[in-house]
Amino acid sequence: MQLKAIALASFVAAATMSGAVALAADAAAMRDYKAVALSPAGERIAALESVDTGVPGRRPHAIVVVRDAATGKIVDEFDPCKACAYDRPSWSPDGKSVAFIGSTGGKATLYVGTRTLASVDGNAHSARFSPDGRSLALLATVGARKETGATAAGARLVGEIGGNHDAQRIATVPVSGGVLKLLSPGDTYIYEYDWTPDGKGFVATGAKGDGDNNWWVARLAYVDAASGALRVIASPSTQLNLPRVSPDGTTVAYVGGLMSDFGSIGGDVWTVPLAGGEPRNITPGFRGTFNSLAWKKNGLVGSALMGDLLAVLTVDAATGQAKKQWSAPVTAAGGTDGRLSFSADGAKVSGAIEDFTSAPRLVAGPLAQPAQVTHDNEHIGAQVSMASVSWASEGRTMQGWIVGPPAIDPGKKYPTIVQVHGGPASAATPRFVSGTSSPEILALVKAGYLVMMPNPRGSFGQGQEFVRANRRDFGGGDLRDILAGIDVAARVMPIDLRRLGLMGRSYGGFMTMWGVTHSDRFKAAVAGAGVANWVSYYGQNGIDQWMVPFFGATMYDDPDIYRKLSPIEYVKAAKTPTLIYVGERDVETPAAQSMEFWHALKALDVPTTFVVYEGEGHAIRKPEHQQDLTKRIVDWFDKYL
Repeated sequence: MQLKAIALASFVAAATMSGAVALAADAAAMRDYKAVALSPAGERIAALESVDTGVPGRRPHAIVVVRDAATGKIVDEFDPCKACAYDRPSWSPDGKSVAFIGSTGGKATLYVGTRTLASVDGNAHSARFSPDGRSLALLATVGARKETGATAAGARLVGEIGGNHDAQRIATVPVSGGVLKLLSPGDTYIYEYDWTPDGKGFVATGAKGDGDNNWWVARLAYVDAASGALRVIASPSTQLNLPRVSPDGTTVAYVGGLMSDFGSIGGDVWTVPLAGGEPRNITPGFRGTFNSLAWKKNGLVGSALMGDLLAVLTVDAATGQAKKQWSAPVTAAGGTDGRLSFSADGAKVSGAIEDFTSAPRLVAGPLAQPAQVTHDNEHIGAQVSMASVSWASEGRTMQGWIVGPPAIDPGKKYPTIVQVHGGPASAATPRFVSGTSSPEILALVKAGYLVMMPNPRGSFGQGQEFVRANRRDFGGGDLRDILAGIDVAARVMPIDLRRLGLMGRSYGGFMTMWGVTHSDRFKAAVAGAGVANWVSYYGQNGIDQWMVPFFGATMYDDPDIYRKLSPIEYVKAAKTPTLIYVGERDVETPAAQSMEFWHALKALDVPTTFVVYEGEGHAIRKPEHQQDLTKRIVDWFDKYL
């Protein structure tokens, strides 16, 4: 095993913000950065910035802040709607204007700076200027019945079911103002889009029917900017994200691979002619997972998770050769090109990065050497200690993270909680641990626990073969990987193997249910939004299309594999006290799944508690619910460990 311990930093008070007026806060507050957009020339950074309220689950109001990319000095701020939540900003081609969308009360408004351009009764996001700067496009859902995305709370299931779906469409409006024009067909849900270089159309990903469910079967399409006519470019066998058109307008590149959630994306780089054809994987065998992609004047640029590192890379569009420019053990919060944002020539990069012990900060500069340009959070010390760990399991190399108290006593054995990430196609990556960003982890660490976050087979970060390694084997090899990692980590970390806990949400919730029915090593468990029975789940959830690539067939065609991988089939082996929780209106993992597992444990006299959070979707968002959940988790592990 390799162990890379990163020492805790001892921070001093940071310099005060230059020009910050709208986000004034007390000296102890943390500033957050999201949705980073680097200007075409790489001279300015626009981002959504907010000051942490210090209350878990309570989202602070973010504003659009423009900074000098070299110094980090604030040069402009936009906050035209004090009640709005803003979407990612976008630069005009000349770098002089910033467009963004503000949403509140079921209505969305498109702004250029502080000027109102258009409104939508419903949802809207992803504003982008046309190449000539004369018009703006966005994605609009007129009359939306729910927030965009499958992780949001679902619409109430009343009346006739399945006949009325929200339609997210490409819309345009002149920069001078005017009527918003809905372009793409009303029967197709558009997930992403990008202007073609000539401004005459868009490349987009889309599917007909329910937008929550059909991202996994989305096709790559061209949409004409004048007529709205849609032409299918390709129907890939993989999920696809980040479609980008070459500067000469002949080729489309995208990130394609096995993915289990929209938003948690990753894969190889694929290309296909804009005129249509068979997609080609230009990075087969790449030992990492691409999560940013842009096709700029100097070629393809992007980023990838490579083991425990986020790497910035250039990619040869002809040969697929990827060259690493920069890397660090950090997580990027999201930009215009995926995780990061690139200048028009592809020579500069910017992003909001963080790690377990260092709070968020903006970086910008040349691909090979982006520099930290904000220092607002340097007064915030590390809340935890951390280590990156790697181990071998059945011929593969695994990676994971362990966090614990800032000062670990080497003579003491610590109870340890294993937290399994969602997905399964995802990864545990370094995120700053604080009371608002990671309340459960921080509470556990303060209560005296170590928390281990493994990336077993099926995770991002080591290539597509690794991601596909748990297909038709959920809970099999990946559980063995996790158990092997615990044993190896315990040789060099003060882990008390007699006091192990298991927890996770979504796929991690399934893994928790699977773990307590297949191992007696865990003395307490917390299963959030899990899946107990893949057979009944197939007919209950709102996203069944994601399952076919992972199970190899529908439940109706191959019910045996769904039954074989269901924790409920083995529940009589469970002895571990298990806390179970879920959101009332969870589209991705309906509450009935958690109830089924709770009912079985209760009938078998296994200690269990079941909590359903009112009005919540796949994510528990309300402050009072987050605070209640955090307390319950710590109390549960304290009781049994």
